[in-house]
Amino acid sequence: MQRSVSSLSLNPSVKVKLVGAGFQFTADLLHLKPLQLSKEASLSQQEALEVLQAVRRDGGGGDEAAEGEVSASLTALELLQKEEELRSIVTFSSQLDAALGGGLPVGKTTEICGAPGVGKTQLCLQLAVDVQVPQCFGGVGGQVVYIDTEGSFLLQRVVDIAAAAVRHCSLLVEDDEQRVAMVTFTVETILSNMFLVRCHDYVELLAELHLLPDFLSDHPRVRLLVIDSVAFPFRQHFNELSQRTRLLNGLAQQLIAMATSHDIAVVMTNQMTTRLRGGQSQLVPALGETWGHAPTIRLLLHWAGTRRLADIFKSPGQMESTVQYQITAEGFRDADQSEQPQSKRPRTHTDHSAASQGDICC
Repeated sequence: MQRSVSSLSLNPSVKVKLVGAGFQFTADLLHLKPLQLSKEASLSQQEALEVLQAVRRDGGGGDEAAEGEVSASLTALELLQKEEELRSIVTFSSQLDAALGGGLPVGKTTEICGAPGVGKTQLCLQLAVDVQVPQCFGGVGGQVVYIDTEGSFLLQRVVDIAAAAVRHCSLLVEDDEQRVAMVTFTVETILSNMFLVRCHDYVELLAELHLLPDFLSDHPRVRLLVIDSVAFPFRQHFNELSQRTRLLNGLAQQLIAMATSHDIAVVMTNQMTTRLRGGQSQLVPALGETWGHAPTIRLLLHWAGTRRLADIFKSPGQMESTVQYQITAEGFRDADQSEQPQSKRPRTHTDHSAASQGDICC
């Protein structure tokens, strides 16, 4: 665990300048010279020197011991058992769930990339509902924190998706446990378990993420954090790309830490940008190649004529594959099975976790 810059023994005004310039952790400062830090953080050279001295003096404090305790607290076998206990969040597209190994994993970060209108927000809204599916139906029975940076959260659309999910589960009822669960799985309870935050710029987003760990501790049922989108606040108001890179690196570390320590799935949407390569332009995910290493899983939603396709192009546990999906009045769903494209690489193993979700994947 890195030490926060705000924890150093420095003048408060100096801390404000450091954080405002994108320096959130002591590791961000270790390679800098006083003159460079003075220029990038608008500090006097004397202040910059004092900052670097404080980093060397305090930067390796109590957090190192805490890191040692955390790293030694679980064996590999215990970690495997813990991951097997955590269910995945289904998308209501059985094809995509199968390709993902059962759905979007809790405890990991997932990025959904794609051009406008392809269905990124629709999938996020679907997941915000699906995370609340009761455990007796194969869900996780959790709550969701939904951070909206673009103003694209549509309440009526959520109501439609929630109503469809309730109807779907009601048709699967087979025993008393499921009948009892349906009493509390309603559109009203689904809406009451969504905590919506509107962030208008990157400062508000970083501030919200700073406060979020305490909120998660007070709300242990939260199993999903959605940021729609992570790119929008960071694609403007930056004259220094180095500042943006530092802020994004710190944000990525925060999200990974929250996913693992609070057992939540973190889902972020990202926009696309044009890049010239070999004299030709191509659409690639925004925020640069360095950011691309941050999420555990990356999905690319794109068009192929009139078909909507979802590519899994980064996953430590699943093969690269492509599935077709559609956006219906009821939400994110499978496309016509006869039109499904073939996987880029064939899957070579049986996925038991995907089969375990069969109760709710139609």
